[in-house]
Amino acid sequence: MTDPTEDEVLIKISASPMRRWTAVLVFITLSFVLLWLSVTGAGALGWRLFFLGFGIVALWMADVLRRSTMQEIELTKTELRTSDGRVLTAVDNVRKVEKGAFAFKPSNGFLVRLNSASGRGWAPGLWWQAGTYLGVGGVVSAGQSKAMAEILAAILAGLWPDPPGS
Repeated sequence: MTDPTEDEVLIKISASPMRRWTAVLVFITLSFVLLWLSVTGAGALGWRLFFLGFGIVALWMADVLRRSTMQEIELTKTELRTSDGRVLTAVDNVRKVEKGAFAFKPSNGFLVRLNSASGRGWAPGLWWQAGTYLGVGGVVSAGQSKAMAEILAAILAGLWPDPPGS
């Protein structure tokens, strides 16, 4: 039988509403400019098709960003997961948490180095995963992200307190 406290969410991080909508608006604006250039531009047909294609991609990315940032990232004592249930990694697979200025991490976030690769994925503005690297951050609140990184580091170091009676 599993311990019910293992599945208890210790901390959640979510997209900051202002950053989220600013990022979506930037993609929509880029899309509008590229589509406008493809329609009204006096350039060669190749350039107009190029602008049309990237305008459509930018509009698609705005929607992907909007949908992905509806999720939250949750940390329990055993796993790092999204609010829709996707497990990003198990805590016992985490080797190191990097949150320094020179870490290859998302904006306002942190980098998790894993012992073994646990898949690939990307939720723009929230997290990305490739090989033994998991980046958390983007349009999230810097304070929430820092707190999650600190709690994860404390769990790894064995400093996170166990609940009474366990």
